[in-house]
Amino acid sequence: MDEPQNTRLLDLPLHRLEVPLPHLLPFAIGTFDTIGTLSRAAFPHRHTFYEIVYVTGGRGAHVLDLVHKSVEPPELCVVTPGQVHRWADAEGLVGHVVLFNEDFLLSHPQDAAALRTLATRPGHAPGDQAGPIAALLAEMGREYRELQAGYPGVLRASLHILILRALRACAPGRAVAARGRAAELAADFTRLIGLPGGTRRSVGSYAQELGLSQGHLQTLVRHATGRTPGELIRQQQTLEAKRLLRGTQLTVRQVAVEVGIGDPAYFSRFFRRETGMAPGAFRTATGGNHHDPRIESIDVAPEGP
Repeated sequence: MDEPQNTRLLDLPLHRLEVPLPHLLPFAIGTFDTIGTLSRAAFPHRHTFYEIVYVTGGRGAHVLDLVHKSVEPPELCVVTPGQVHRWADAEGLVGHVVLFNEDFLLSHPQDAAALRTLATRPGHAPGDQAGPIAALLAEMGREYRELQAGYPGVLRASLHILILRALRACAPGRAVAARGRAAELAADFTRLIGLPGGTRRSVGSYAQELGLSQGHLQTLVRHATGRTPGELIRQQQTLEAKRLLRGTQLTVRQVAVEVGIGDPAYFSRFFRRETGMAPGAFRTATGGNHHDPRIESIDVAPEGP
């Protein structure tokens, strides 16, 4: 499904979604086998797209942003752009895999925030939603394969329903709350800083992209989250640093640059303050540097010289 390209040897593979003809949608659905072996890749990598996996059989574990969880089918897993994940000791994984880009959510933009909520854990039991989710995924698979008239609209509507059912399974009985302007903009800001390279930008550049003054963005984000944009960026920098220390061979100096902190000495103090550990100690404690950079991944984004 996706064509591998080379990337910097020391960096995490970054996968982009390439959908083959006859489909022109930024969307794909299939099984682990039809999507390809990289749908159950054992090496740490990240995506520019969203992935929803419904595991109905098999064994192993899903590791999402350093959180390790044994697979307990049936189980629903969500991975958002920028998150680092892999499958550990996976055997016989079966189920549905759904892949889609941000622009496939344009008719239901609130779904992006819902997906980020679902992606805070490596997996969720479907509970009383197991039957409806399985039936919906089977119908989506048929729509995708048969290409009947109007199928893009059916797939978009079905994806929206799938996300709502996943939310019900994650938080039974909890209605999806209507969100105001502050919450929408805070969600957009959080999504942007979570993308690869997002922590290297300033709050002012994000305010400009979102069509706000920096002061207005500060007010809206604090109102919606209780934290400032700067605090959210520092939180994301810490998470990104953990990802890179754990999943790459980048030096501490290189990790500092990647997360937007040019001074490695300051980065080391920052990381210790946020985690209670020095960067090198964290890497050792979590078993970093195990990724084999010779492994190619699907459509790895070119990174330049």
